[in-house]
Amino acid sequence: MKIKRKESSAIINALNAGVVPRIGLHHILVGRDQEVQSFLKDLKEVEEGSSKVKFWIGNYGSGKSFMLHLMRNVALEKNFVVADMDFSPEKRLSSSGKRAVATYTELMNNLSIKTKQDNALVTILDKWINQIIMKTSQKYGFSPTELDNLENQKIIKNTIMETLNQLSDVGGFDFGVVISKYFDGYINNDDFKTKSALKWLRGEYATKTEAREDLGVRKIIDSDNYYDMLKNFSDFVIQIGYSGLMLNFDEAVNLFKITHTQSRERNYEKILTIFNDCLQGKSSHLHINFAGTKEFLEDERRGLYSYNALKTRLQTNPFENKESRDFSQPVIKLAPLDHNEIFVLLQKLLQIFNSHHKSNIDLTQEEIKNFMEDIYNRPGANELLTPRDVIRDFLHALNIIRQNPEYNRNTIFSKVAQDQDEDEVEDNDDNIEDRFTVEEF
Repeated sequence: MKIKRKESSAIINALNAGVVPRIGLHHILVGRDQEVQSFLKDLKEVEEGSSKVKFWIGNYGSGKSFMLHLMRNVALEKNFVVADMDFSPEKRLSSSGKRAVATYTELMNNLSIKTKQDNALVTILDKWINQIIMKTSQKYGFSPTELDNLENQKIIKNTIMETLNQLSDVGGFDFGVVISKYFDGYINNDDFKTKSALKWLRGEYATKTEAREDLGVRKIIDSDNYYDMLKNFSDFVIQIGYSGLMLNFDEAVNLFKITHTQSRERNYEKILTIFNDCLQGKSSHLHINFAGTKEFLEDERRGLYSYNALKTRLQTNPFENKESRDFSQPVIKLAPLDHNEIFVLLQKLLQIFNSHHKSNIDLTQEEIKNFMEDIYNRPGANELLTPRDVIRDFLHALNIIRQNPEYNRNTIFSKVAQDQDEDEVEDNDDNIEDRFTVEEF
């Protein structure tokens, strides 16, 4: 396997800790071909001007975060601007306090492009300003270096405002003014102006008075208008030359956990607004993903299904089954990886592990199967075991063997040792059903 050390390090370290790596995911992708192909089609449509909303639903450890990270990486390669965040008690979609605008701020701080994986807002703005300078100077016949001339600066600022006046959503004019102020600071090396503009764009101004004093604008980004600003930003990145804007929201179960009924319903109402905007053509070049558990979606008392307008929109295609899937619908339910797919994944991880550590642990297919038999035949495995658990245990085993050459690996990978364990389990519990066997391969 040809893999960069940076990627192998991210994969090994992240999976050892039970989290999803942010890079190199294509090296460990198994069992998601249909989901990936569907996503690529959606991404193409968004690039052409439509908007999409998807809900990735599955149990803990089923691969929701993996899919969000994978989509993030693919979108970056396709020249999208991507922002992601996790919902928490302090970050929501709707709130009477600062929790909603905190979500917006987190997204803006997490902006990524292909050449800048985090905190890319400054890079995006600088790139656009340089484009404007080059095009405007060519049009009006002055050198891009002749920006000490106030008249030339005025021409460029007029071009900026003419371009940004095309933003049609709420706050578009103020958005343009702030970008113009950023240009002033950028050209004149005025750190206060550039930092003030960035502070406004990130939703960090607490009062309108403060923003008016610093930037001369009458509005700030708050919990009521932040979604409109995200739509403005989506239009903005298209003008720069990017393919679109992708927003990924993980841990949506934290919205389900909101105890106050009205607060929870206001968050679901915001999801409905986003859903309607995207599917009715009120926004463009925008791809939004939510990842949550089955209860977040289907619980009739506190989940999305408790909000009838969402329930009617998000119910699964009644003709779908395990063999015939509909990936065009807004809800994609992630089936857990089967044993064959886990087996392939462990083989890939063994190659990555050996490549990264320059080791030569030569496990046979039979030994990997024995390892899986042992872990899947443990009491409660059918209900509680996730791919994350299997992967982490496998890497822990490899770590022990690599660091302790004298260690008897038969205690982990031997069929004999497992037969003894199984005898003990059968003595304790004769009612375990659906036991995992090698014949399943």
